[in-house]
Amino acid sequence: MTLWFNKDMLRITLRPYLFAVLLTLIFASACTAQATPTAFRPPTKPAPTQILSTTTPIPAIYTAVPTPTVTATATEIPCSNNLEFLQDVTIPDDTIIAAGATIDKQWLVKNNGTCDWDSTYRLKWIGGDPLGAPQEQNLYPARAGTQVTLQITFSAPTVEGIFESAWQAYGADGIAFGDRVYMKIVISP
Repeated sequence: MTLWFNKDMLRITLRPYLFAVLLTLIFASACTAQATPTAFRPPTKPAPTQILSTTTPIPAIYTAVPTPTVTATATEIPCSNNLEFLQDVTIPDDTIIAAGATIDKQWLVKNNGTCDWDSTYRLKWIGGDPLGAPQEQNLYPARAGTQVTLQITFSAPTVEGIFESAWQAYGADGIAFGDRVYMKIVISP
């Protein structure tokens, strides 16, 4: 495409696609809305809801707020049960006992666990012959680290022979622990 102007005969040669782009840019810039700046508005304060008289004193109301106290609590570590057999106090093994006699058996033991034994602890028959004793006995209370004497009263059988009775300590949780204690006797006529 060629454009001619009369003024001084200026000749401009444009290619058709460049002419179309030029016209599009001219019309687009003429049709674009110009942005108008937004006026600045300062923030406003809310209106007061109540106007106080200058002659009325404002009461001072203070509420004491307690200061929180932080206390460190130790994490409780579960204790452990244990029983150590130390010695026979009465009736050593293989003691000869008369048939039908009453036997006062005692063992010296140590609570070498970290739990204190209380009334919930038991001594239970676990083997041999109970020899007339109740099959569950109270385990004497004992603080951790102390010695205690366990005592059970038995009845000797009326027949000859060798008899044993085995006993085990049980914690409040019903779990057996520690050394077992035994009695081994010989019954003669």
